[in-house]
Amino acid sequence: REPGGVRVGALARHADAERSGAHPLLTRALKLVAHPVIRNRGTVVGSLVHADPAAELPAVLAVLGGSVRVARWQDGAAVERDIPAAAFFTGPMESAVLPGELAVSAWFPSLAPGAGCAFAEVSRRHGDYALAGVCAVVGPAGAARVACVGVGPVPIVVDVSALAPDWAAAARAVREETEPDDDIHATAAYRRHLVGVLAERALREAAQEAENRGA
Repeated sequence: REPGGVRVGALARHADAERSGAHPLLTRALKLVAHPVIRNRGTVVGSLVHADPAAELPAVLAVLGGSVRVARWQDGAAVERDIPAAAFFTGPMESAVLPGELAVSAWFPSLAPGAGCAFAEVSRRHGDYALAGVCAVVGPAGAARVACVGVGPVPIVVDVSALAPDWAAAARAVREETEPDDDIHATAAYRRHLVGVLAERALREAAQEAENRGA
């Protein structure tokens, strides 16, 4: 834990970050990552650099406005730079890490005081990649953002603050921003419908948590 958020080092495994409970949204997302045997070996930063649009952790970093720190060796010293989530994911399985660079940590900003969060997804079997998923953050003053999993080439982030607390309308707005594809698991139309259902569910859950914290 650092002032303003949580920094996860490159060697921190999913299971360690999950057990730490350091960040509520990160913890909820990690519980949905594959199976325990995978979480015992895979790393948080490795998942981010892998940049799979169907993975949970890129969406968490994106909705929080986090960043990834990368380093390269130059003139006998390590040179570091921080890449914001909005610029880090450049396409399916593609990130902004350049040749000669290594990702050394990820930064997950804290939730605003009194904010609530939620993560909802649907997969064919427990531990499979989600057909679609949504993580949501709702602040006590109605600020609301969602990030979508599996319905675009990168995590799709939508600010729906202007529609709060009409979460049904917010879900429709989220659905319109998605770019799903057909594949052997589901049609694009089904994924688009599903992400709307999940967006409304996640927003309502996050808003209820924010209300409970305020009370």
